[in-house]
Amino acid sequence: MTDAATPRTDWADPHWSDPHWSDAALDWIGDRLGQHGRRVVGPVEPRVRPWSLVWRVPTDTGDVWFKATNPGTRHEAALLAALARLAPGRVLDPLAVDADRGWSLLPDGSRTLREVLGGDRSQLTRWERVLPEYADLQRAVAPAAGELLALGVPDHRPELLPELFEALLDDEESLLFGAEDGLTVEAYERLRAHRAGFAEDCRRLAGSGVAPTIQHDDLHDGNVFAADDQYRFFDWGDASVAHPFGTLLVTLNSVADAFGLPDGDPALARLRDAYLEPWSDGHDLGTLREAARLAVRVTRVSRALSWRRALQTPDPTRAEYASAVPGWLQELFAPDPV
Repeated sequence: MTDAATPRTDWADPHWSDPHWSDAALDWIGDRLGQHGRRVVGPVEPRVRPWSLVWRVPTDTGDVWFKATNPGTRHEAALLAALARLAPGRVLDPLAVDADRGWSLLPDGSRTLREVLGGDRSQLTRWERVLPEYADLQRAVAPAAGELLALGVPDHRPELLPELFEALLDDEESLLFGAEDGLTVEAYERLRAHRAGFAEDCRRLAGSGVAPTIQHDDLHDGNVFAADDQYRFFDWGDASVAHPFGTLLVTLNSVADAFGLPDGDPALARLRDAYLEPWSDGHDLGTLREAARLAVRVTRVSRALSWRRALQTPDPTRAEYASAVPGWLQELFAPDPV
């Protein structure tokens, strides 16, 4: 065992609460750090959610971060290693990954974009630099979409989403059907009546001519490291292989919330167009904007599916988050942000 103090083990997850599991994780961390000439110098500091356990690990050359994921997001570890190879400089290079166990060990990424922006409206233009860099990552990864699927990254390509939507509507437990914060009968029937319209949106999106690639699905200012104007994207547990433009759903919503922007604000349109610009070498802007509109709409189902995967855990605190699944489905009828 390493010289780190044994962390608290009162997690609800049956594996994470097992002292033998903690010992094995600490040994793995110590061994992998040793391969980099580093060592643990103090107790780990934990943070736990139903979908992951994260330890801040102090070492003799600065903090590192250990992450263990639940079965629904276990693909993240293998994905991190693949992205570091396919899009170097756009993500943190893992110090180590254990894909089978869903473990990853990452260096510290310094400040997040949220810390840099600080809610300052004058800093909003930073997103106009961040989004094209993220788009470049997606374009670099697109030829390896099949490889990512083989690693277990969920398949949310638009041609498959109608079937996934149908299956989700049959999952009454995830929909909290009849519960106070779940779907009402009226909302459920409205969603079922929307199946044909949703399938048509997916068909049109699949025919947009933009190749599927990695889609972060939760890209906001808290999931971007910003150091010296170099941006690295992290926290890929919600990611899927999908139409790339679905990223704009969470990004534009989070920017609007952070800066108090209404739907249709010109600043949001500028961010959308900054993101789309890297694709303008093969498509006209009008076509790209229409594809973005469709992608933002259908990705609401992708978000519901991501939440359902994240909550594949016996942790009783999952109930605090369970309303996200029906909540995102009902967003299908919300206005588009741009």
